[in-house]
Amino acid sequence: MKDAEIERISAAIIARGLGGQSEIELLQGFCADCNAAGLDLAMGIAVIDTLHPIHEGRAFHWRADGQVEREVTEYTPTSYSDENWRQSIFYHLMQTGGDELRRRIDDGTPRDFDFLNKLEEQNQTDYVAFLQRFDREGVIGEMDCIYTHWSTGKVQGFDDAELAALRRLVPLLALALKTSSVTRVAETIAEVYLGRDAGARVLKGRIVRGVADRINAVLWYSDLKDFTTITDAAPPDEVIPLLNDYADAVISAIHDKGGDVLKLIGDGVLAIFGGAEPAETCRRALLAEAKMRKRIADLNDKRKAEGRPLAGVNLGLHIGDVFYGNIGSTTRLDFTVIGPAVNEVSRIVALCRSVDRDNLFSSDFVAATPEPERSRLVSVGRFALRGVSRAQDLYTIDPELVRG
Repeated sequence: MKDAEIERISAAIIARGLGGQSEIELLQGFCADCNAAGLDLAMGIAVIDTLHPIHEGRAFHWRADGQVEREVTEYTPTSYSDENWRQSIFYHLMQTGGDELRRRIDDGTPRDFDFLNKLEEQNQTDYVAFLQRFDREGVIGEMDCIYTHWSTGKVQGFDDAELAALRRLVPLLALALKTSSVTRVAETIAEVYLGRDAGARVLKGRIVRGVADRINAVLWYSDLKDFTTITDAAPPDEVIPLLNDYADAVISAIHDKGGDVLKLIGDGVLAIFGGAEPAETCRRALLAEAKMRKRIADLNDKRKAEGRPLAGVNLGLHIGDVFYGNIGSTTRLDFTVIGPAVNEVSRIVALCRSVDRDNLFSSDFVAATPEPERSRLVSVGRFALRGVSRAQDLYTIDPELVRG
């Protein structure tokens, strides 16, 4: 490959990286450019670890014939057995400190890696892998390198000029892949710790202290029933798994119906449901409540069979105007909601125990709820809320419907 072609491909990598293309788009563009320049790649794979609560990393796959089962694969620590990992080319490079491994596939020599046998079955003739390591200052979590491997089906395999071109180009591709992956890590961290909507707003620049929007939203506040009693009786190593189990049931139900979780406060969850139509927003909140109850029932069945502590969830729903934005000091901010409605929903859920109901809804929420959902809600009386000047009429789901 001529220097002019290498310079052209290098410029294309830079342009795509600066343009914010995803990892798979970067890989696809690179492979297409190489083939157009005569390098004749048949396969390209890039692998990079990430920082994510579930996934350990991601692999990106390209084939010239388009026969790719999945272009993007997310893997977990249990995706591969220790034996398979220790027999991999990636592991070999990591352990030996190497940064390149090349193998001819069609020369009849014994295969020292099972992966090469698969390539031979696909009529590949030559293979090369590269490992680009990051310096310590560039490491994020376990994201400390990028591993790529390439193959060709040309009869003569890769010639010296093609290998030299890959050695020049792949590090540049790795830098673009890292840039895209770091952006994805930032999005993940913002979403996991701030919530989907709040995280997206922060990454779009809503980071100035005191900047907040006035929005109308349904406010969800839930907590575990008798949490203190449960934790006092449960073994210490059961407390965190218990919180995680019930938080997953609650949060997944909220997310499934378009809500955004803003805070986890001990065993409590503060979330909002936004939208232009209050009736539809209230309906989604009630659908989330129903889904949560089903998941908690299933969870309790499972935990009971395992002989583990059980819990229930109290929920308060309210609707009102709140300020949604950055609150805090110049060095520590929180993206959250504030306003009287937030205080009121926390007081509403606190009454669940005293009135022996696991759901309590404000009169404002009920007034905004459409039929037929509204007809399922019945009054439990008028109550004074601590710290709130006016008493509130509160409602719950008709117990007859719940029992039915």
